[in-house]
Amino acid sequence: QVQLVESGGGLVQAGGSLRLSCAASGRTFRVGAMGWFRQAPGKEREFVAAISWSGISTYYADSVKGRFTISRDNAKNTVYLQMNSLKPEDTAVYYCAAWSARTYDSGSPGYWGQGTQVTVSS
Repeated sequence: QVQLVESGGGLVQAGGSLRLSCAASGRTFRVGAMGWFRQAPGKEREFVAAISWSGISTYYADSVKGRFTISRDNAKNTVYLQMNSLKPEDTAVYYCAAWSARTYDSGSPGYWGQGTQVTVSS
């Protein structure tokens, strides 16, 4: 199986930055595209960003475009989410996700991390 472990969450003031990391382990040969979702209290889980296996193609939700950047290091089996200009509405549990396909196709991920809390204070 594939295990995904997130790190880097925490408390930050509005306008600040955080960098999330997600390390894949186990049968990493099954990991293709990777991405991030988030779930705020009382809301459904929503897509944030995704990146193809090659790293060439990236995808973002409109709400984070221009503020968040997704990247990956395949040698380390790790995907990152650099979050700048954070807003209180970015407060949520952020989940790492992975697909078996090498390209992101908006389908449901096959693998999920346990989540990391991001809290942005106003």
